[in-house]
Amino acid sequence: MKKLIFIGGTMGVGKSTVANKLNQALENSIYLDGDWCWYMHPWQFNEENKQMVLRNIQYLLQSYIDNSNFKHIIFCWVMDEQETIDLILRQLNLANVEFVSISLMANEETLRKNIEKDVTRGLRDENMIVESINRIIKYTKVDSIKIDTSNNTIQETVNQIKTSLK
Repeated sequence: MKKLIFIGGTMGVGKSTVANKLNQALENSIYLDGDWCWYMHPWQFNEENKQMVLRNIQYLLQSYIDNSNFKHIIFCWVMDEQETIDLILRQLNLANVEFVSISLMANEETLRKNIEKDVTRGLRDENMIVESINRIIKYTKVDSIKIDTSNNTIQETVNQIKTSLK
């Protein structure tokens, strides 16, 4: 049976790094990042673009679900509300697919440190620190397996996810 694995978490928690390493650790897998559908310039968050991004994500996910070459479809994105996850899933044909939702969590100190590294490298803006910390609480309300990455290596987090997939 195929597995559709959603990995959510606030900015700076390590979603992309973990999803990439998980993709390397699983056989017949594909890794998709929801942010790829938002790489527009200038960045414009509005209802029209939001709906387009959701349709594009649904199309990509369904294409990989339908492809017999893939056993694991790993999708990471912020997904801080259950409604977002439900909207994506609602348009997918999940017959013979096991869905697993994972929320990566971290304490404030870890998030601050991670985002500060990204700010230094020019990847993030400093105001994202407060925004990310403020979103932590939202993940407690998402129906998902919670994994605290604060004291984990990337490999330890990947191993925890792999264990939850069995």
